[in-house]
Formats: sequence, structure tokens, C-alpha cells
Amino acid sequence: MANEPTSPSTTDGTAEQSRLRLTISNASALRGIAAFAAGAPFTAFVAAVEVAIATAALGVPRSTAPVAVGLVAFAVYAADHVADAEGDMGSTPTRARIALRYGDQLMTAAAVSYGAAVALAVVAGPSALALVLVPGAVWIGYASDWLPAVGNLAAPLAAVSVPRLKDVFLLNSAAVALAWAVAVVAAPLAFSGVAVDAVGTPTVALLFAYVALRSFVDVEVPNVRDVAADAARGVSTLPVAYGVGGTRRVLLGVDALAAGLLAVVSATGAAPRPVLVALAAGLAVSVAVTALADRLGGAALGVAPDCSYLVAGAVLLALGW
Repeated sequence: MANEPTSPSTTDGTAEQSRLRLTISNASALRGIAAFAAGAPFTAFVAAVEVAIATAALGVPRSTAPVAVGLVAFAVYAADHVADAEGDMGSTPTRARIALRYGDQLMTAAAVSYGAAVALAVVAGPSALALVLVPGAVWIGYASDWLPAVGNLAAPLAAVSVPRLKDVFLLNSAAVALAWAVAVVAAPLAFSGVAVDAVGTPTVALLFAYVALRSFVDVEVPNVRDVAADAARGVSTLPVAYGVGGTRRVLLGVDALAAGLLAVVSATGAAPRPVLVALAAGLAVSVAVTALADRLGGAALGVAPDCSYLVAGAVLLALGW
């Protein structure tokens, strides 16, 4: 009956224990959602913002390039998290558990996302389609076991084995940085149908070099968080090889090169002033994150480098661009 008195809680604390279990369960669910959101979805959003900034820097018409690159980024990083879930348990355990538990669903979502990006590229034209296919091809060589398998088939009796590109010192970060630079800079041109000559080869080259340098930093900074796990797996990164202090000096030097490129862009008038201000603000955030790399927590270190692009995007919007 609705008007019957409720029974008091038992004296053995059963009700309190139930509430405690529910609270712990809710907290775990929230941590899982946060870990998932801070993974591939966050990377996809940042990728879209980067392409939007590049569109403004190049002065080309707006297109579906940010959406397409965001979809590709989600697909590649979701697949990467599933492929390396067991190895990531030591550095990003919550994200790794999600990848292990929902691996099939994440791979399905990745396939659908990549398919949607390909569909947008088909509408935009052959150049856009070719561009969208590049990140997937890079990931196959970067993170999958395809290259080692081909190497074993080609020389099954050879003493030398072919490693994953992801496990090769510096070449791994350089490959990711170059792939990001190609996607971010070429996508606005390909999807809007604007030729490089129409924008100016120096402008495109300077922006490409800037994005590549910044992407290299963004890849290596989270490796400070992963140093113990990478060392245990035999994967050499800057923090593993040179420690946090050495890594900080190297990455600050790379950011200094990026600042030099911005100075050249400013001197030559290769990009609009509001874009330069936005990129400079993002670079300042990158320098701060690099300087504090050993003081940031693991979760913060995973997303902080990419936040520089969100700052740059916010500045660009604030300037009315």
C-alpha cells in the first residue's frame, strides 16, 4: 500500500552498504565515460578544430573538411586504442578496460566513422578521397602487426625482424606528426577544390612545417605519462631514452622552431593577423604544458597538449574570424 509506513533500515548497515556500492558504481561509470570522452572523441573534436584553423590560415572557402578529418581521427584512434588495449593497461587503465570490454563495438563505430568520412570525400572529389585514405594506410603501418607479418613472410629464416612503426624510436612520433600535418593542411585545399598555387606554395609549406612540429610535441608529451609502461614493453621514446628533463629541453626546442616559423609567417604576411594571434596563443599553451609535463597528472597530460588548439580556436572566434 502506498500509505504504509516504510520499514527502518536494518541495524547491520545493509542500507548504508547498498548506498555505498551504488555510489562506487556511479563513480566508476563516470570515470569510464570521462576516459572514453578523453580518448578518440576528444581527439576527433580537436582534429576538426585544427582543420578549421588551417582553413582560416589558408584563406580557402569553408567545406566539410573539418567534419571528415574529425571522423577519420575518431576511427584511427578508436582502432588504435583497441589494438593496444592490453599494452595500455599500465598507463591508461580505465581507457584500456573500455577498449577491452567494448572492442567489437568500438571497431564497428570506427568503421562507420571512416565510411562516413569516405562518403564526404567522394562528394568533394578525387583529391579529397585520396587524402582521406592516407591516415588509414599510415595507421596500418604504424600500429598494426601488418609490417612485422609481411617481414616474417618475406624472410622467415632471417635473424632481423621488422618492428611496428609505432615501436621505432622517433620515427613513430615523426610518422604521426607528418600524417597530422598532411591531413590538417591538405584537407581544406582538397575539400574546397583550391590548388596549392592559388594559395601560395610558401604559405602552404610554412603552415605544414608548423603543424608537423606542433604535432611532434603533442605526441611526445603524453609519453612522459607512459614512460614506465613503454620501458616495460621495450618501446623507446624520448622520455625513456633521455628522461623527463631531456625530453622537456628537446620539446621546448621544437616549440622554439615553431615560434620561428610563426615569425616568418608574420614577416611575409603569409597568413591573416588574427590567425597568427590565435596560433601564438596556442603555442604559448603548448610551451606551458611542456614545461609542466612532470607535474601534471596522467589524465591531464593525455589531453593538455591538444587543448592548445582549443585555445587557438577560441581566440580565433573571439577575434570574430
